[in-house]
Amino acid sequence: MKTAMITGATSGIGKAIAYEFGKQGLRLILCGRRSERLEELKKELSAITEVTTLRFDVRDREKVLEAVSSLDDSFSTIDILVNNAGNAHGLDPIDEGNPDDWDAMMDINVKGLLYVTHAVLPKMKAQKSGQIINIGSTAGKEVYPKGNVYCASKHAVDAINQGMRLDLNGTNIRVGAINPGLVETEFSEVRFKGDKEKASKVYEGYTPLSPEDVAEIAWFMVSRPPHVNIADLVVMCTDQASSTIVNKNP
Repeated sequence: MKTAMITGATSGIGKAIAYEFGKQGLRLILCGRRSERLEELKKELSAITEVTTLRFDVRDREKVLEAVSSLDDSFSTIDILVNNAGNAHGLDPIDEGNPDDWDAMMDINVKGLLYVTHAVLPKMKAQKSGQIINIGSTAGKEVYPKGNVYCASKHAVDAINQGMRLDLNGTNIRVGAINPGLVETEFSEVRFKGDKEKASKVYEGYTPLSPEDVAEIAWFMVSRPPHVNIADLVVMCTDQASSTIVNKNP
């Protein structure tokens, strides 16, 4: 039975991946900041697989290392790492952007991914096997108006994914990324500072991806034979052609 560690597991894509992996029989290390959500998720998924939780903020390097080091022997072997934790904050022209939003996006989306990977990689290298799935975005493949810093953070994820795969070549560790387009989650609500009405309009008039769509792709990547690595995958709903071109029918 393999063990998967998932960051940002308490909502959206991370939560859907946790359910999909649990359904497929993987043991789970669920990571997040919100204790109540973590415990609720653990309770639900413990009915189908073995689960443990780690509570930390990916922005805190020391807490990340401390949390990963605290895993007991039964969860010390991490076969799969899903770097899912990430957020968008604000949608503003570069000259009107809030530096606090910039810091949050760079700290969570880029540095957080690096901190977690850095903490887990020694375990994978020691066991001479593993798989890392980085959750990127179509924003890492193109830049759209007012997306400046968020797009920059996801372009960084794209570059890190490529660099990680190069640096780990020969270690028997597979590295790949899923870059989704529009997925209906709490993403837009966070971006618009809790404005639910504004957030809901992002997904009106068409059928966006669901978190479960992305979770099924993650399982497909994990379930490939050891010699197969899905290195970089872009997925959008049928009505989306690019970040700014979406067929909406009122």
